[in-house]
Amino acid sequence: MAKDKKKKSLRPKAIPPKGFRDYFGTDVAERNVMLSQITEVYHRYGFDALETPAVETVEALGKFLPDVERPNEGVFAWQDDDDAWMALRYDLTAPLARVYSQFRNDLPSPYRRYAMGPVWRNEKPGPGRYRQFYQCDADTIGAPSIAADAEICSMLSDTLEAVGILRGDYLVKVNNRKVLNGVLEATGVSDDIKKANVLRTIDKFDKVGIEGVKQLLGAGRLDASGAYIDGVGLSEMQIAPVLAFLTSKGFDASSTISNLRSAVGNSDIGLQGISELEMIGELMEAGGYGADRVEIDPSVVRGLAYYTGPVYEAELTFEILNEKGQRRQFGSVSGGGRYDDLVKRFTGQEVPATGVSIGVDRLLAALREKGRMNNLVKGPVIVTVMDRDRLADYQQMVSELRNAGIRAEMYMGNPKNFGNQLKYADKRSSPVAVIEGGDEKANGLVQIKDLALGARLSAKIETTEEWKSQPAQIEIKRDSLISEVRKMIARSEDAM
Repeated sequence: MAKDKKKKSLRPKAIPPKGFRDYFGTDVAERNVMLSQITEVYHRYGFDALETPAVETVEALGKFLPDVERPNEGVFAWQDDDDAWMALRYDLTAPLARVYSQFRNDLPSPYRRYAMGPVWRNEKPGPGRYRQFYQCDADTIGAPSIAADAEICSMLSDTLEAVGILRGDYLVKVNNRKVLNGVLEATGVSDDIKKANVLRTIDKFDKVGIEGVKQLLGAGRLDASGAYIDGVGLSEMQIAPVLAFLTSKGFDASSTISNLRSAVGNSDIGLQGISELEMIGELMEAGGYGADRVEIDPSVVRGLAYYTGPVYEAELTFEILNEKGQRRQFGSVSGGGRYDDLVKRFTGQEVPATGVSIGVDRLLAALREKGRMNNLVKGPVIVTVMDRDRLADYQQMVSELRNAGIRAEMYMGNPKNFGNQLKYADKRSSPVAVIEGGDEKANGLVQIKDLALGARLSAKIETTEEWKSQPAQIEIKRDSLISEVRKMIARSEDAM
């Protein structure tokens, strides 16, 4: 009788869920450095930190409400034991509205806070688009003054420069939702569905251009695939103010404002929005933020249904190569605006609010593209193990280095092959390796090796004489270990 073959146990696949990724040491360290730089700017502007739970009730999140069986798509949600729906937060603004509504009697008014952390969206992932990503927000709640919006714009400019984006490589672009409402009034469109279609068409301006928008607002157009897309059905007279709005950016702020006035006509809400843009321009000029840093740009139409006043977007203007090797502008890394209706969901009263959100992963990618994060985070000094019987000696050196504020570790692998120890140090991006054999120990000496310099020299130096004149490895007295390691680390940092 044949023996039953034992079924092989299925092993789990060693991959993260679709749309998620792992962050290793350098990724996390670089992010932390950047976030600390952002925090310093936000703190300097007078904003306080706030941390909220990663989980909120679906009711509090508000944008996604539960249907009969489960919440709508867009969030990761589940039903708790008491039948209440819970969800991972999809941004940092909805939790802020809940916090302010809950603690408004105890908080100062206006309330100014910044928050940083991961958010989750149950959306289809794609290249560079993950279901978990970091956001970094700053918001002011309870300030109706347009000065609060202007402050966000100046703070966003200062933040980009603080993390390493040079002036000339970015622009903070400002528009106003009220101006867009004025344009809609000028079209004479009153049907809500048709209004929404007009707004969606305006939002496609960057992709299809002015002629494409004109066709989509009218009868329709053929897309790149040859498929016909039905238009909104506006007349040429109705389309005219929309096109005037989209092409209203002039050679300076005053010409842009003049063109916008023509686009909104006699609309009161549109003219109010233009006045607010003028005020932001005056405040920017008073603060020393010229058009090379902050500018009025009617093409910014983000969050059409969400924002109620000024909107702003930080765009990086330098070019990069895309996946196909084509040059393109890096694009937006941050956006925000005024949202006076969000807190009203909880309190029943309109509460003015304005804020900005920075896409942490995109900003990090931009800094890496510009070479601003290269070698920013160094590995530890590696104390190599030459003699298994003298681990206490090596541990003493590690402790001395750590107590002096120098990142250090003793090699914990198999010390039999010394070359593997140096390979390990290279993988850790270690600046220095410490070497002490029996002879060095007997004579009160130690060898220290500048690993970064060694790599550079091996690539450039061709003769023995050149190598001896710039030694990457030197012998020092044991009692000068701390001072000499510091010098070597400083030399390697200066060479970057």
